[in-house]
Amino acid sequence: MVLAATVNASNGAPAAPSAATLARGKMLVVFGTCNDCHTPGWIASDGQVPVEKWMTGSAVGFHGYWGTSYPANVRLDFQSMSEYRWIEAVRTRAGHPPMVWEDLRALSDDDLRAIYQFIRSLGPAGVPAPNAEEPR
Repeated sequence: MVLAATVNASNGAPAAPSAATLARGKMLVVFGTCNDCHTPGWIASDGQVPVEKWMTGSAVGFHGYWGTSYPANVRLDFQSMSEYRWIEAVRTRAGHPPMVWEDLRALSDDDLRAIYQFIRSLGPAGVPAPNAEEPR
């Protein structure tokens, strides 16, 4: 699969995402319930967490037959992960519940790019989430 990227002709750097792309990414993050797990306090505050605090992961784990998994700090992850790698991960990865990779796979590449670009535009914040733990 080949993914095209818009490049700024003056310096070869990726072009800044459009306001429409960022708005679509934000809507998909909210509608896709990404904040439910990846934004501390989202559910308890009825979604009233300022956008500056979104998607920073959590040290509150989900425990089940798979062990214990923790919502990743996606903002940190996306600073070191390319857009191409994000889309490849969605298309090929299976991870620990409750992450719903199978739902993300239903989105178009353009939707996945919008999610990536919106989250990446928030910049790095927070600390890495704990590593997943094996079942006991």
